[in-house]
Amino acid sequence: VQLVESGGGLVQAGGSLSVTCVASGSKFGISDMGWYRQAPGKQRDLVATITSGGSTKYADSVKGRFTISRDNAKNTVYLQMNSLKAEDTAVYYCNVLSAMGSLYWGQGTQVTVSS
Repeated sequence: VQLVESGGGLVQAGGSLSVTCVASGSKFGISDMGWYRQAPGKQRDLVATITSGGSTKYADSVKGRFTISRDNAKNTVYLQMNSLKAEDTAVYYCNVLSAMGSLYWGQGTQVTVSS
């Protein structure tokens, strides 16, 4: 499975950004999809996940500000980020669990929020 991320960039605090991840090459389908992030010098942390049925889970730090969604027909997951804060600055990684139970990661996309 190959994951291609797009979006991200530089925004001022309080602004909005979105990131997109397209998965391809899965023969047996995709189960859960999600986003993680890693700030410099820190571990990679969960941001949000979404199941194939649309159930979502969010990190407490982004609840009410970020929205994860997916298009199953396009094997695409989206993350809409609103009311961004400087502490949201990180590399954001797409994460996909295949229907066969294998885990895949995207290459990461930088999100920088200036204060």
